[in-house]
Amino acid sequence: MSKKNVKTIVKSDNAPAPIGPYSQAIRVSSAVHTLYVSGQIAINPHTGNLVSDTLEIETHQVMANIEAILNEAGAEFDDVAKCSIFLNDMNNFAAVNEIYSQYFDRQTPPARECIEVARLPKEMNVEISVVAVYG
Repeated sequence: MSKKNVKTIVKSDNAPAPIGPYSQAIRVSSAVHTLYVSGQIAINPHTGNLVSDTLEIETHQVMANIEAILNEAGAEFDDVAKCSIFLNDMNNFAAVNEIYSQYFDRQTPPARECIEVARLPKEMNVEISVVAVYG
């Protein structure tokens, strides 16, 4: 599958500038594939076990799971247009944000929101879902 630039950063000086590794918005061109990746938690796909030794290890496992799904569909992190991050404690934001930022180009990060929730599946600390556009 040939790669072409299918997403464009939208930046308005009349809206608040991003305060982290995300874009205000992403414009997606038509006639492309759209991949909606369900929320991923830190489950090792080979063992089925939860990976929860530390928040950092947990977050890296979540991102590895997302990457595996993207790759299976013929996409990669650069194709991600939108991320949703769910945390069980917003005090974990900085640590998760630091790891999350390692997976995206700092010049063209996806649009994103981060939400604190009361509970996550399997009592995990972080869950992330993404939407990718590629073609």
